[in-house]
Amino acid sequence: MRSYICITVLLLGLGANLASGAEIVIDSASAARVDNIIAEKVVPYAGEPHGETLARVSAAFLGTRYQAGTLAGGPATPEALVVNFNGVDCFTFADYIEALSRSRDRQSFINNLAHIRYVNGRVDYLSRRHFFSDWFATAPRNALDITPTLGARYLTVQKQLNIKPGGGVFIPGLPVRPRSINYIPGRAVDAGVLEKLKEGDYVGIYSPLPGLDVTHVGIVVRRGGQVWFRDASSTISERKVIDSPFLAYVRSKPGIVVLRAE
Repeated sequence: MRSYICITVLLLGLGANLASGAEIVIDSASAARVDNIIAEKVVPYAGEPHGETLARVSAAFLGTRYQAGTLAGGPATPEALVVNFNGVDCFTFADYIEALSRSRDRQSFINNLAHIRYVNGRVDYLSRRHFFSDWFATAPRNALDITPTLGARYLTVQKQLNIKPGGGVFIPGLPVRPRSINYIPGRAVDAGVLEKLKEGDYVGIYSPLPGLDVTHVGIVVRRGGQVWFRDASSTISERKVIDSPFLAYVRSKPGIVVLRAE
C-alpha cells in the first residue's frame, strides 16, 4: 500500500493542462532528472517497444533510496501531484517510469503522471489508483492483465479490496471494490512463465488477504541472458532500487500478478 505523508518541496507552475488544475510539487533535483531522463533515455529511442523503454528508464533509478510517504494528500488533506525522485516506494517507482516512458518533455510528463496515478487525471485522494489492479480494472486503464496468458496454472480469486482483516478499511472514504484477481502461485512460476515475460512487464506480488491485491510491485528486466526483478526494495539490507534474480525472488512468494503496458 502507498503511504500518505506530506512533504515540503519547491512549487513549479506546470499544472495548466491537468484535469483538475491541481497543485504540483517538485524539487529542483527531481525536475532536472525528469528533463535528463526524457532527453537521454526516451526521445532518442522513439518507436522502440514500450517495454524496452521502460527497462532503460527504470535503470536510471538504480540505487535510488527507498522512501515511503512521499505523496501529499489524505481523506482530510488536499491532494497535490508530487514528483519526488529523491526517494521512491514500489508504487511511485512504477508511476514515474511509466509516465517518463510516454513523455517528450517535462510538461507531457506532468500530464502523463497525473493520468497514470489518478483516474482521468483528477488529482484527488479518492481518485488515486491505490491498488495495483486499478491499473487494468479502472478506465482509462494503464495496462492489461496478462497473467492468464503466462501459464495454465493461474488461479482466480474474488476479492473485496480495501477491507482490513478484523474490520475497517485500508483507505478511509474509498468504497470496497469487488474484484477478480488472477495470479500465478509462486511455486508454479517456472521456465515456461519466464519465457513469456517481456521486458518492462509490471509484476505485483500477490497478497492472500481479501482486502489487498498485491503487497509489492516491480518490473521485469532481461540482462545477460537472465530475467531480473527490478524494484524499490524496502528490505532493511537494501532500501533502494535494485535488481534481483527473478525466479529466486518470486518462487518464495504467494504468487504474481503480471500487467503489460503498451
